[in-house]
Amino acid sequence: MHLKQVTFYREAFPCLDLYPFNLEIFRRTTHLDFTTPVTFFVGENGTGKSTLLEAVARKCGIHIWRAPEWTRYEINPYEREFHRFLSVTWTDGWVPGSFFAAEIFKHFSQNLDEWAAADPGMLRYFGGKSLMTQSHGQSLLSFFRSRYRIKGLYLLDEPETALSPKSQIELLALLRDFGRDGKAQFIIASHSPILLALPEAVIYSFDQAPIRAVAYEDTDYYRIYKDFMTDRTKYL
Repeated sequence: MHLKQVTFYREAFPCLDLYPFNLEIFRRTTHLDFTTPVTFFVGENGTGKSTLLEAVARKCGIHIWRAPEWTRYEINPYEREFHRFLSVTWTDGWVPGSFFAAEIFKHFSQNLDEWAAADPGMLRYFGGKSLMTQSHGQSLLSFFRSRYRIKGLYLLDEPETALSPKSQIELLALLRDFGRDGKAQFIIASHSPILLALPEAVIYSFDQAPIRAVAYEDTDYYRIYKDFMTDRTKYL
């Protein structure tokens, strides 16, 4: 593993009444260990999965691509400061990486098209086609296939958002194959029972404090989907 551990400095939190420091799950978790090529963060919306994923990215020096933001009525001064209260431990020193989220990918694809107008050879790294001319799901898989061949730490926030079940299975195979070669390490926030089925992956649940590892069959995603498929009539 490239990233070995993330430690929370709970005693240094600047406040306890503003997000994310008001979440009990972060106040009661001392550290998380990363022992497998793929680690999943699971939990209901608002439990802090994406927030921690972004904080780890910033702490690891991974740029988070963002479009210009609208002016907001109320600003939380600590919303993007969580990384200042974490530390990371590497196995054999720092490695580069990237942060993926669906809204970020759209702007990346647009910029890649502009760069390719000046240097068409850039598209060779992404399947040889403009990402804007492929379907959203196809462009995502083209990006994943090309980017994750490179040694690095890859953080993904709900990559299943625009993927069909068949495409999720393709991504599942990519995670398995790229993780096995020892070059790529993945930390993924996900709601997908398909992706979570990856053998030997560690699944950290954010639904109870402290954050803890759970078995695939004990996740709500697995139990709810299985129950629904077994007898969908009771939900209708």
